[in-house]
Amino acid sequence: MYDGANLHIKPKDKIGLIGANGTGKSTLLRIIDGEYLPDGGNISKSGDCTIGFLNQDLLSYQSDDSILSVAMQAFERQNFLQAEIDKVLHKMETDFEDDDVNKLARFQDEFDALGGYTIQSEAEAILEGLGFSTEELSQPLQKFSGGWRMRVMLAKLLLQRPSLLMLDEPTNHLDLPSIEWVENYINTYEGAIIVVSHDRFFLDNTVTTIVEVAGSKLIPYSGNYSFYMEEKALRNEVQKGAYENQQQAIKQTEKFIQRFKAKATKARQVQSRVKALERLDLIDDVLDENAKVNFKFNFGTQPGRFIMHLEDISKAYGPKRILTHTNAVIERGDKIALIGANGKGKSTVLRIIDGSEQFEGERKLGHNVIDSFYAQHQLESLDVNNTLLDELKMTGTGKLETELRSILGCFLFSGDDAFKKIKVLSGGEKSRVALAKVLISEANFLLLDEPTNHLDMMSVNILIQALQQYEGTYVVVSHDRFFVSEIANKIWYIEDEEIKVYPGTYDEYETWMEQRRMNGEFSKETSPKKTVEKVVEKKPVDDFTKKEAQKNLKKLNQKLADTESLIAKLEAEKTEKEKTLADPTIYNDAQALKRENIAYQKILNQLEEVNDAWEEVMLEIEEV
Repeated sequence: MYDGANLHIKPKDKIGLIGANGTGKSTLLRIIDGEYLPDGGNISKSGDCTIGFLNQDLLSYQSDDSILSVAMQAFERQNFLQAEIDKVLHKMETDFEDDDVNKLARFQDEFDALGGYTIQSEAEAILEGLGFSTEELSQPLQKFSGGWRMRVMLAKLLLQRPSLLMLDEPTNHLDLPSIEWVENYINTYEGAIIVVSHDRFFLDNTVTTIVEVAGSKLIPYSGNYSFYMEEKALRNEVQKGAYENQQQAIKQTEKFIQRFKAKATKARQVQSRVKALERLDLIDDVLDENAKVNFKFNFGTQPGRFIMHLEDISKAYGPKRILTHTNAVIERGDKIALIGANGKGKSTVLRIIDGSEQFEGERKLGHNVIDSFYAQHQLESLDVNNTLLDELKMTGTGKLETELRSILGCFLFSGDDAFKKIKVLSGGEKSRVALAKVLISEANFLLLDEPTNHLDMMSVNILIQALQQYEGTYVVVSHDRFFVSEIANKIWYIEDEEIKVYPGTYDEYETWMEQRRMNGEFSKETSPKKTVEKVVEKKPVDDFTKKEAQKNLKKLNQKLADTESLIAKLEAEKTEKEKTLADPTIYNDAQALKRENIAYQKILNQLEEVNDAWEEVMLEIEEV
């Protein structure tokens, strides 16, 4: 993984450690921590250097103690002194001696000097900053999920204030408010920090140095992630030029050797140049890390204008209410990002939309909507004994092997990678396979729950491109602000037990929210004031009006039946045209091909119009 790599960490350094998955970032942190030993070289530390390491192994930590008690384990000396003070006080109740008074005074003076009387309030402040409520602080750690336990371990590390704090993918387990809180904390942290992260916004807001793991080396850049991107582009340009110049010189030398190797008079010169080539320190070509997605993710069936109506939805888990009598509409072409704090119900909303969650209210699926759902548990549904190629074939799209291999290439699986077994893949690689399956499923409506978790920056970039090219509709839950800013045209957030909508991009949403906070319209924790809908009192319906409504409803039902019949007819014609266009012989006759393409496009246009008409009739029926 490393060959002659060097890194010097100074006090107060804020370092972002970046690189593709599998290059050894987490391994480096474990070497620094002393868990792994290097095969060569030295790790030297100052005598007073203390290290705090937040790693993924802490997800499995269990304890019956309260989360406040676990966090306060950070104060080893203070806890020891408190126990000794309690012992002395207990002894003095029945056996008073002068030595005990002196001992008690010493303990209390040291306890006070170490801030012992404020440690509990300090621990409470950090835990609440990481998203825990005051009531949860007294609850046992084992009651919480792995992600929440990780937050407790992070709180414990922050309370220890090590001289070097190492954080391995901390944002994977934090929601947006907690990420912002950690950013502010890191900015005021007095020690040195190394953070491994694929969150560009987080790196931009917290680090002053980027160290890239590339080519078995550690390459430093004196700035945040945005600076790194600019500087890397300049360095790549210089390296590319040097590489091309060297390759040109090598070709000329090889040409000379080939031409004169048989001539005795040139033997000395030929040997000299052969040795020069052998001694040459080769310059590597620049790797293209901005992989481009050149595959169009199509779907076969065009949905109607409305993808889904959620009407009067309520959802609760025992006493905890998530949604109360809320409404939402998803229209064709919506690219929705559902954001907010953990525990607000984002994943619950996705499951309600998917139909896999029980709730009160009505969920109305639009015409011709085909959905596909991606969540972290989908990784478990991959067949570990399948090859990547076989796993993609299971989607049943009928795509040719060459097409599937092209898709795998888009997701950074090249060449023989297609024949790897799922069981040998890392978590990030499995995520890429599962995402590829979702995108080629020909669904016209996608539901994606935290799709960027475990993906490196190159993989996130690929997913962004794929979603930008995707012509369907989707709802994405994510706390990756860069990702959301690139893929969303509408923002959903849950507040006051309602789904609320901002009709714009994430950057516009952030500006809008910040402006209102500055104006004092609401605090950072609350939402904009909701629009109060005017309640119209319903008048009694007389018999004549009722008969007219029934008559109108009968006409609308007939119109709906006619429309659905026309849709079925057009779908059949579309299928026939697709069969014709799939016949290789059609491509021998340019005029016939042109006629068939025009006819096929006409059917597609008619289908879209009739689907819209179907939606309009359905709305009229609902109003009646």
